[in-house]
Order: sequence, then structure tokens, then C-alpha cells
Amino acid sequence: MPDFAWRAIDGKGREVKGQIAAADESAAKRVLTDRKLHVLALTPGKAASPGLFAAWQRGKALSAKELALFTRQLATLSEVAPLEESLRTLMRQSEGEAPRRIIGTVHAGLVEGRPLADAMGREAKSFPPLYRAMVAAGEQTGALAPILARLAQLLERQAEVRGKLIAALAYPVVLALVAIGVVAALMIFVVPRVVEQFEDTGAQLPFLTRAVIGLSEFLANWWWALLLLLTLMVAGAGQLLRKPAIRGRFDAALLRLPLLGRLLRDLNAARFARTLATMVGSSLPVVDGLRLTVPTVRNQALASATATLVEQVRAGGSLSAGLRDAGVFPPLLVYMTASGESAGRLEVMLERAADYLEQEFDRFTAASMALLEPVIIVIMGSCVALIILSILLPILQLQSLTGL
Repeated sequence: MPDFAWRAIDGKGREVKGQIAAADESAAKRVLTDRKLHVLALTPGKAASPGLFAAWQRGKALSAKELALFTRQLATLSEVAPLEESLRTLMRQSEGEAPRRIIGTVHAGLVEGRPLADAMGREAKSFPPLYRAMVAAGEQTGALAPILARLAQLLERQAEVRGKLIAALAYPVVLALVAIGVVAALMIFVVPRVVEQFEDTGAQLPFLTRAVIGLSEFLANWWWALLLLLTLMVAGAGQLLRKPAIRGRFDAALLRLPLLGRLLRDLNAARFARTLATMVGSSLPVVDGLRLTVPTVRNQALASATATLVEQVRAGGSLSAGLRDAGVFPPLLVYMTASGESAGRLEVMLERAADYLEQEFDRFTAASMALLEPVIIVIMGSCVALIILSILLPILQLQSLTGL
């Protein structure tokens, strides 16, 4: 899409200028007129090249929080105002430059006569295929506002689950980092200074003391090598996990872990069920809903099972039978799906399954984090106790040799 440099007079009589992307000159003028600007000049391809920050803003997409807020606001405004006016209002009210630009691009496409889903396709990074498919279904059925409300509810629920997970992990992670930092500081800075006091005694130091001294010297001299090795290992693991075959085996192995595997399975299954329920409630066919759900599943083993499920349902099989045959979905989801199919209430039962799985996830996470915190404290205390004991043992040994 070409860029146009423009110069105009705003509503307060001030001369303003900027740059706009539009299909042609007339489309650019329409967009500027809708912004209550009186166009003085419109020059294609003559704008100054943007700086680094502007280029970064241009490539930036809506965050999950911004997308949820935009969807909720658009659903509310579209009930009382035309869609074009709703988008123009949201564009003016947006505080950030990137959201304003993205909404402006969608608004320009709508002004050109495109459907809303097609206009959102211009900003594919911000509006994924699943989102656009549901918007298209709403436009075709004349129920855009209710479907946007369902989409907003889905995005808000996903953000809530992410927030709970981050909040649950924040304290244990910080506690673990502090514990590692404290132990490392004792080993690198404190132990060598204390050990210097025993070098002139000539006595054989206890084994624990010698072991702690050796570890302290190693960390003090080679900490940079350990840090470099850890960085290389993380980078190498990241590169390996980019390969689909290795990522699939890794994700499948995660699902087989005793506790973490069940947690990841339930979390992904809840996301799958809620997303599919939202699409079924938006009048999308189950096959299309499943196909669009595949990219939203983060675990590759579950995503592969979902892709296989698409083919089974397309061939005439039932959704519950496909879930059962996959062998990686929670039995609760299989049972609730079968009940929904037999009762003709698939959307409702999928929503309930997602609720139950998320509640189980919340309970499991709360219990796990409650146990993890004292475990970290005990491990840290044990390490500090060993360091202190390694220092006290030579002192006690010297006292016994001197008869004090």
C-alpha cells in the first residue's frame, strides 16, 4: 500500500502534516476528511523516511491486552453507532501511536468499502485468522456486536488465566533467584576471606571445608565460563526446539511428566475448549472452528492431535470420538463433549468443560506454589547451613587442638 505525505488544516485552524498509507489518493483524502481535516496537499512517495522508533512503531502489533480492550470497546460502540463511526471514535481515543495507526488502517479499509474482516486482514499481526473468521461470521449473520462481545469475553478470560499463572509463578521465581544470589555471594566473596585465616595453621582441614573451598574457588575463577555455558545451552535448546520434529517430541515428553504434564494438558485443553465453544456459538462450522483452533494450541503434540481431529470430523466422525481416540485430551473434556453432542448443546458443554479445567488448574497451581515456597526456603537454608558449618568446623578443630 503506497504512502502519502499530507498537509492539512485541523478543526482549530492549525496547519498539521503527517504520513498516511492508503490504496490511492482518493482513499487517503477520505480518511483525512473523516478526521475533520481540510487537506491542503497530498503527495505520494515524498514523505521523509521514518526514524528507527517510527519504523519500530509501524511494525508493532496490538498486544493481547490492547486487542481485548479494542474488541470490548468496538462491541459496545457497534451496538449504538455505525461501524465506521465506532472505529473512528476508537482511533481518536487511542493513546498509543501503534494502536491509533492499526485502527486507522482498519478504518481506511472499511471506508473503501471492504468488509470489516478484510480490513482487519491488512493488520494480520494484530488480528489473527481465528479473530477475522469470527468477525466475518458476525458480518454474514448480522450479529457482529454479539460475536464481538463473545470475542472480547474470550480474550479477557485468556488474559485472566495468563495473569493468574504469572502471579502464581512470580514469588517463587523471585525467591529462587534471591536464594541463588545469596548462596553465590557467600561462596564467591565470603568463604575465600574466611578461609585465609586457616591457611597458616598447617592443620588438615575437614572434608566439608575443603569441598566448600574447592567449590568456592571454582565459582570465583570460572563464573564467567558457567554463565557463557548456560547462555550457549539456552540458545542451542531454543534453536533445536525450532525444528518441528524435535519440538513435537519435546512437547509430548512434557505431557508425560507426573505433575507438570497434567497441568499443561489441562491448561491447553481449557484454552482449546473455550476457543471452540466461542466459535461454535458464533455459528462457525465445527470443522472450520477446529481448523482455526490449531494455531492457538501452543503444545505441538496437542496441536498435531487437533489437526488429526479436523480430518476425522470432516470425514463424518464425532468430535467426542476424535478427542477420545487422540488419547492426549483430559477425560473430562471427552465426556462433556459427548454429552453436549448428544443433547445438542455442544457450545454450553464446552464452556463448562473449560470452566472446570481452569478451576482445576487454579487449585493445582495454588497448591503447588504453596508447597514450592517452603521447599525453596529449606534448600536455601540447607545451603547456607552447610557453608556456615564448613567455616565452624576448622574453628572447633583448632580449639580442640589448643585445649581451649
